[in-house]
Amino acid sequence: MRRSIRSLMFVCALSFVAMGCMTTPAVSSEPGPATGYDIHVQAPHLMPDGTPGGPFHHYCKGISDKILQCLLFETTDAQAPLVAIEYFVAKDLSRQLPLIQWHRYFHDHEQEIATGRVQILDIEDPEKVKAIADAAAKTDGVIFHLWQKGKEFPDGTVTYPQSLGHIFNQPK
Repeated sequence: MRRSIRSLMFVCALSFVAMGCMTTPAVSSEPGPATGYDIHVQAPHLMPDGTPGGPFHHYCKGISDKILQCLLFETTDAQAPLVAIEYFVAKDLSRQLPLIQWHRYFHDHEQEIATGRVQILDIEDPEKVKAIADAAAKTDGVIFHLWQKGKEFPDGTVTYPQSLGHIFNQPK
């Protein structure tokens, strides 16, 4: 009988602990990987079929001293689906790739910025905007387009758009 009561008490205690874990909020007050995408850039892309796409809203953050990653959306609506990811990679890294691979997937942000098609949004200070543009110009971009235009859902097709200013020459 004593063993039954102890077992029952143990099961009850364990149930309370388990219930407590189940009701813990999924949102933590601690920063997570989705925190910090506060650099807002807008730019069009050259889609794989040769047509212009976008402009796409890039929400970016640095993940190291050599790489920024950006979440890309077609609109700024809170319910806008994530359609692509772009990495801004320091040129000293991306230029180590074979030239054919670099041309297939990467574009020079210095060339793209020079076209005048890139806008840095939501920042009032012109010096900060210039600093962001100068930092971006030292990188190459690679875009992974995950949700194809006109599709109801992402179907697993991944394409690699370019910038509208991409020039197929020897990168510097």
